[in-house]
Amino acid sequence: MAINNKINVQGIEVVVYKTNEEDFLSLTDIARYKDANNTDDIIKNWLRNRNTVELLGYWEKMYNPNFKPVEFDGYRKQAGLNSFVLTPKKWIETTNAIGIVSKSGRYGGTFAHKDIAFEFASWISIEFKLYIIKEFQRLKSEENTRLQSDWNLQRTISKINYHIHTDAIKENLIPKEITKQQANLVYANEADLLNVALFGKTAKEWREENRDKNGNIRDDSSLEQLVVLSNLESINALLVQQNLSQQDRLMQLNKVAISQMKSLIENGAMKKLK
Repeated sequence: MAINNKINVQGIEVVVYKTNEEDFLSLTDIARYKDANNTDDIIKNWLRNRNTVELLGYWEKMYNPNFKPVEFDGYRKQAGLNSFVLTPKKWIETTNAIGIVSKSGRYGGTFAHKDIAFEFASWISIEFKLYIIKEFQRLKSEENTRLQSDWNLQRTISKINYHIHTDAIKENLIPKEITKQQANLVYANEADLLNVALFGKTAKEWREENRDKNGNIRDDSSLEQLVVLSNLESINALLVQQNLSQQDRLMQLNKVAISQMKSLIENGAMKKLK
């Protein structure tokens, strides 16, 4: 049993539960419309009817691959005889039926798939059947509205979380602009020049800040950062050929790193590769 709901049909509360995306209605509650004190007998009398047995059997054949048709044929031949008696429990156990369910507990009783329950309601009263269908449709309409509302809420939350996530990525991954002090420093090698342009720090500075981590600054890099780093290596080679000073190259490489990281992150260009 899954989600329980109730519908009020001409003063009678009928429990509806959903399981495996299918709706089941309480036959016990529907029977109260006819006689609140003898609901079990009313359901048994309905089950004795040949048309009822055929309805149940054909429904099971359509939707239940584990249904036992031989037992069904036996009941169909006996249905209508004065000696014939069939209870919900006997039908379920002998035919392996799923269209009718016996439920214990607070909202216990005999339940049936909506297709079957509507036919039972028709047997009880044509007028009552029309009202129960009307109330059931109202219930489903409310459920759909609520689900749509929940979906919109989840969609909004997802958008907010997405922006929070992307803002965090931008804050942590997109390089900061090089300061004048950094630009004036002479770095020991070209590798650290690229590290400062992209990460804002040298390999040594990174190690001092991350003593608990194994590897080096590049081992800790994101896929986007490694792509940009590869591009910076090629660009730096061209700038060296142009005899630009290390300070000028650092400023240009930093601008390229900022531009490319923004492009990769904001456009999601690397998602397909991950």
